[in-house]
Amino acid sequence: MFALNRLNRLDRRELMTSTAMTLGSLAVTASSPNVSWAGGGELPSDTAGGLHHRPRAKRVIFLFMHGGPSHVDTFDYKPRLAREDGKALPFALPTQLDAKPTIMKGPWGFSQHGEAGLWGSELLPEMCRHLDSFCVIRSMHTRGQSHGQAVGMVNTGSDNFVRPSVGAWISYALGSAHPDLPAHVAIGPATAHGGPRNYGAAFLPAKHQATAIGKNGSLGAGKVAYLEDSQSHQFDLVSQLNHRHAARIGRDREVEGAIEAVDLARRMQGTAPEIMDLSSETAATQKLYGIGEKATDQYGRGCLMARRLVEAGVRFVSVSSGQVWDQHGGLKAGHAKNALATDRPIAGLIADLKARGMWDDTLIVWGGEFGRTPVVQGKDGRDHNPQGFSMLLGGGGVRGGTTYGETDEYGYYAAIDRVHMHDLHATILYLLGIDHERLTYPYAGRDFRLTDVHGRIVKDIVKT
Repeated sequence: MFALNRLNRLDRRELMTSTAMTLGSLAVTASSPNVSWAGGGELPSDTAGGLHHRPRAKRVIFLFMHGGPSHVDTFDYKPRLAREDGKALPFALPTQLDAKPTIMKGPWGFSQHGEAGLWGSELLPEMCRHLDSFCVIRSMHTRGQSHGQAVGMVNTGSDNFVRPSVGAWISYALGSAHPDLPAHVAIGPATAHGGPRNYGAAFLPAKHQATAIGKNGSLGAGKVAYLEDSQSHQFDLVSQLNHRHAARIGRDREVEGAIEAVDLARRMQGTAPEIMDLSSETAATQKLYGIGEKATDQYGRGCLMARRLVEAGVRFVSVSSGQVWDQHGGLKAGHAKNALATDRPIAGLIADLKARGMWDDTLIVWGGEFGRTPVVQGKDGRDHNPQGFSMLLGGGGVRGGTTYGETDEYGYYAAIDRVHMHDLHATILYLLGIDHERLTYPYAGRDFRLTDVHGRIVKDIVKT
């Protein structure tokens, strides 16, 4: 595209634009020099590249149910809803809601599952078979009545400011466990509700932004476009120009991030395509995830790719369902369709991790940005409910077959042992061996952290 003898006549901006190799498209992560705890001697006490205590998990897969699944129709059994169906809710609704104060029972029955007897609905039968392996946090609450605010909270810990995503903080803390792969990958991320902010690095070095595969709940071709061999010459040109720019201006975080990103992207060309090639999996494994079947193919591919990525050394992978769980009307049909698409792939992922000996050191997080109201909206829908909802945690270091916290008798407000989104993030970091109060980054005159000035570790859900 450009002859090398033209480099002296091109400025950095022109070449970056002409080659379409923007910093965002190359936001991949270099490995950390210290990504594990050997079990002896002093633990690293600082931030990047070290652990603060013995980790329970090595990696995280966040199964993001974008749109907000109804907790009272999945894992928070409220028999009072059926008894009082059609009656008025005995307390006032938040003023910003459009829902009616009329109680609506759920379309699905509940039963107890496993040795622990945790309650789950018939909406998600495959996940219910694994409830002995999960802790259901039934007392979540967050900020943000709208999707944009709440999606920002679950992914970045902020409902209004641009902040680094959870995966970016984990990448910054731990780096990748593979020298030629990023630490942070987003599968099928949304283009709305903050879009790239939800998997971005914000003021952290740009290399900690996720490598995105597909969008809006779809894996697409399952490839990263800039890893094609035909673009190797572009890597060389951009690298030369970035190094020249760095030599001219001195140390600069953005330029250093671009240099590291381009360098790893070049190395990824020889590693990532093989890892992302799902065709190498056996027919039995693909069937386990529902691949090849219309309803489950897309999310099944995302879950299987997540397993391959974390197995290879990626630290944090999010797998988005797409914004499909937002049933303001047509709750029964909409939730049933979404459950059909995700239930079997998630159960397949759980079974596969267990079979490969990865369950005990892989943290699985399932949930949306909020829950749904126990009262009706429109004819047969439910409105947003950030005041009380459920999330599931399983695997690395989590006490399975347990519940934590409760909503009120109607499932509206988190009432007992309330868990804020900052608390969830603090607990995720804790399970990875990271102290959320010590994982900080200096920016704009203060030390920032994922949990801001909040957050407590929910130690009751952690295995002793």
